[in-house]
This record gives sequence, C-alpha cells and structure tokens, in this order.
Amino acid sequence: MEQNVNARKVSIDIVKANVFSVAILVVTAIISVLLFVLIWRGRRPVAELTGGALEWVAAMVLMVVGIAVHELIHGITWACFAPSGWRSIKFGVMWKLLTPYCHCSEPMNKRQYITGAMMPCLVLGLVPIVVALCIGNLPTLVWGIFFTAAAAGDIWMSWLLMKEPPRCKVLDHPSEAGFYVIEEGAD
Repeated sequence: MEQNVNARKVSIDIVKANVFSVAILVVTAIISVLLFVLIWRGRRPVAELTGGALEWVAAMVLMVVGIAVHELIHGITWACFAPSGWRSIKFGVMWKLLTPYCHCSEPMNKRQYITGAMMPCLVLGLVPIVVALCIGNLPTLVWGIFFTAAAAGDIWMSWLLMKEPPRCKVLDHPSEAGFYVIEEGAD
C-alpha cells in the first residue's frame, strides 16, 4: 500500500501577530498587576515591592538577553523531539523585521511541536509571573508579562494547531511564521 502525503501551509500575518501581542500584553498585565496588588498591598513597603534601580537595570538587560534565550528554548525543546536532534535546528534573524527565529527542519507530532512552541512562554513568561506573585517583586512580574507577550505568535500558532487532527505531523516553516500540517494516509 502506497502512502499519500498531503502538506498544507498554515501561517500567521506578522502585523496581526503584533496586534495580538499587544492584546496579550494588556490582558496579562491587567490580570498580573491586579493579583500582585491584591496579594501584596499592605504586606510590605512599596519600595521593597517595586525593587531598586539595580533590579530594574538588570531586568532590562536580561530582557534583551532573554530574546535570544527564547529562541534557544525552542531549539532545545524541538531538538529533544527531532530524530536528528541539534542537526535539525537552525537559528537566525529575519532582518526586515529584526526578529530572531528558531527553525526545526524535521517534522514532529502535534504535541511535540506545541510543546516546543509554548516552552519559552512557560519558562520566561508564566513561571516568572508566578514567582513574582509569590515573592512580591515587581521587576520579575514585568519580566514575566513582557515574555508572555513576546510569545504571542507561539500562542497563536499553538491555538491554530489545536484544530488540526491529533495524529498529524507538523513541519516548521523555514522562512515564515508558520508551519506545514502533514497528514499521512493510505491510497
């Protein structure tokens, strides 16, 4: 029996992704700051909660470094799932958009692709928000909000993938924000 392979391109518009990023930023900021205030108001001095100048400078410098780390996290996660590991991972920058990227050249199953896509949001965004809420540190909260919004494209692509068949394979698009959905079937 011969295998028939159908690949369908799914991509997102970068301008729309940026608008979506602003929406994610606003919603995440409102929820996170509201929780922060509800948890920490009156429990510690405001100066302690807001952090010092050095903490803010460190947070800003680490945000720049974090942009590269975001892509590295994609690469590490996808390399764990790709049959050829690191050999299938490529990093670069889309210079027209000043956007760094990570690309995996091998298909993986839907769950694996979504895991790799969402891992930077979890590690750099949601975990720091939870930590900030637990320790009462505003620079850490801002860091988490920023990196949750920075993962807006990843969130959007993962949402699109949720609608795809459970057993499909996903191949990252080499030059656009998107992927190919590969459905294999018998003739």
